[in-house]
Amino acid sequence: MTKANDARYDESHIKTLSSLDHIRTRPGMYVGRLGNGEHPDDGIYLLLKEVIDNSVDEFIMKQGRRIDVTLDPDGSAAVRDFGRGIPLGKLVECVSQINTGGKYNTEAFQYSVGLNGVGLKAVNALSDRFTVRSVRDGHFRSVTFARGVMETESEGSATEPAGTAVSFVPSAEHFPGFHFEEKFVRRRLQNYAYLNSGLSLYLNGERFYSRDGILDLLREKVNEEMLYDIISHKEDYLEFAFCHTNSFGETYYSFVNGQYTNDGGTHESAFREGILKGVNDVAGRTLDADDVRNGVVGAVAVKLKDPVFESQTKNKLGNTEIRPEIVAKVKDVVARYLYQNHEVRERLLAKIEQNEKVRKEIQLVKKEAKENARKASFKIPKLRDCRYHLSDDVPTHGRKAKEWRGGESMVFLTEGQSASGSMISCRDVETQAIFSLKGKPLNCYGHLRKTMYSNEELYFIMRALGIEDGLEGLRYSKVIIATDADVDGMHIRNLLVTFFLTFFEQLALSEHLFILETPLFRVRNKRETLYCYDARERDQACAKLGRACEVTRFKGLGEISPHEFGQFIGGDMRLLKVTVENQRTVPAMLEFFMGKNTPERRSYIMQNLV
Repeated sequence: MTKANDARYDESHIKTLSSLDHIRTRPGMYVGRLGNGEHPDDGIYLLLKEVIDNSVDEFIMKQGRRIDVTLDPDGSAAVRDFGRGIPLGKLVECVSQINTGGKYNTEAFQYSVGLNGVGLKAVNALSDRFTVRSVRDGHFRSVTFARGVMETESEGSATEPAGTAVSFVPSAEHFPGFHFEEKFVRRRLQNYAYLNSGLSLYLNGERFYSRDGILDLLREKVNEEMLYDIISHKEDYLEFAFCHTNSFGETYYSFVNGQYTNDGGTHESAFREGILKGVNDVAGRTLDADDVRNGVVGAVAVKLKDPVFESQTKNKLGNTEIRPEIVAKVKDVVARYLYQNHEVRERLLAKIEQNEKVRKEIQLVKKEAKENARKASFKIPKLRDCRYHLSDDVPTHGRKAKEWRGGESMVFLTEGQSASGSMISCRDVETQAIFSLKGKPLNCYGHLRKTMYSNEELYFIMRALGIEDGLEGLRYSKVIIATDADVDGMHIRNLLVTFFLTFFEQLALSEHLFILETPLFRVRNKRETLYCYDARERDQACAKLGRACEVTRFKGLGEISPHEFGQFIGGDMRLLKVTVENQRTVPAMLEFFMGKNTPERRSYIMQNLV
């Protein structure tokens, strides 16, 4: 006998979605975070990126040296290039059928990141209105779609230059209340210019152009901080530049076919090894790798026909066959340059000697710190670790390979035991770790690296993250600062960010550092509960639920019950990425906000107090 509530399951329940319907049904698979445009990782910027990428690919194939990007107040975006134009006979298929495109043909596109044939289709599917116009050989074809469904089509003779023009309005259903922030688009276009010297990109008439490519990128990042003139090299398939600064650790910006690989990969590790071997050649002895590279700021860009990435997000290159060639080329360039430039060679070797002296001093402090850590471990709030870690060896096959979730791993740096209590109870033990702080950490501004080893809290944070010897040992994909939304919580947040920017700046530059956003208000009535992250959301919730609603102001994370907190570190988690737009502004910023200039800071606060 069948129960009344048993669901019937037969052929009628099997559905086949069209390509664009699947994108609209599961947008997160294609654009990740949806959002309204207030965050640089929101989906509307990925849609714009997909369109621009196609135009940049034309330039890479030496077709067209200009790209026009227009953002209108009504929310529409338009991109016009002057390349070859999409073949007219395949225009509709190229923007509406997944797994259709020219990137599968290496004769038409030799170097491209977008190899999955999804880009323009995702833009089309997730736009309320999408228009593409292609001009080739004096003829044009134009097609307009509404929510992925073709509405109009036209073709005929054309007098304008060849190329492709795409305009779209992101879907209000998927991106409610969206708007394009020009500062995010401007930053992206500047990177395009650095990686494609000779290409002119225009944003509403503002030009972005670079003559010297990533050499200009490095100049903009370090400027007066460099200890000697930047060493650089450029050829068709490999471009790199580097110099030393007085900062701690190593900082690299690496790219593959124009795609920023924030977790590096074989091209970055080969670049680092090439620098070491080149310097060893000139020094005439084998130097310690940390002594040679501590303080290096570098950039490397490669172009590959068949890039292999270690994840869907394309943030780490896996091609091993390119390593020997890059190592050899970098070594030769570095050694030749240093032999020919005596002053640069002397400054670089002086920096290495200074690094060696500091390293030997720290080794003594390290030994003492590790001994103290063993003795005092019971006084330190313990790390509640997770099962999978970013630094784990990834299984290559079998069930374990399918289950591995190291790329999802994260650690929350929480403010005391009360906050961590709720998080520990509701966390995902597979991928979420908790580290409880004892109180306010030390203000690291102006301190030497050995200070970190003599301070128990900072030492244990470093060891928990696995970053003592660099980011290659980073154990978590996301390092998340989770503090109360009050003055003390903000102070702790600033102290932790100062710690990372002082000693481990690459953590932020590689986009692994985040701030957890938690709700300030709970608005509820007998039927519904809404959580609000600011006063505007609170007022909207009150208007929705009516006058009889109850409003609760959360004073700290500890006031949120584990039952409630689960959603805020789960599927509905809101994270604010800590980014560094310009590396050379960091010292001045830290000095102003975290230095001893209290009167100057007080005056600034009073002048800007609202």
